[in-house]
Amino acid sequence: MTSLWLFLKIRLLKLLVKAIKKSTIINEISTFVGNVMAQHNELGNKGEQLAVDYILQQGYAIVERNYRFDKAEVDIIAKKEDILAIIEVKTRSTSDFGNPQDFVKPKQIQRLVKAVDEYVNVNDLDVEVRFDIIAITKEGKGFNIEHLENAFYHF
Repeated sequence: MTSLWLFLKIRLLKLLVKAIKKSTIINEISTFVGNVMAQHNELGNKGEQLAVDYILQQGYAIVERNYRFDKAEVDIIAKKEDILAIIEVKTRSTSDFGNPQDFVKPKQIQRLVKAVDEYVNVNDLDVEVRFDIIAITKEGKGFNIEHLENAFYHF
């Protein structure tokens, strides 16, 4: 009976060690993913600020940032003369997987149009609405900024 008991104790200890090792790996993976997401968010925030600075240099006035309606978030609402520019900012650390503007999907466009329709109606605006994309790609220590006016059609 003692040899069976000893065998079971050793097997249990081995299982515990294995579980602890797996737990450590899971924690390391979780930490890594958390760090990657933090860097991703930092890049996104940096991109939005670069876009705002760029738009201001082009003579636009920022009307609203990060406007939310339902499931949509409009990054920037800007105005220049009688045009209300709805600006989606896409920032990427590299263009290896495609241009930033290629990551605006039809469902997102649908949500943006709905949000902007609500914004225009609630604020009783009589303006021409234009949907733009500002595509930002990190290049070395700097960034390449491309402003795509009338990036997609609406209403």
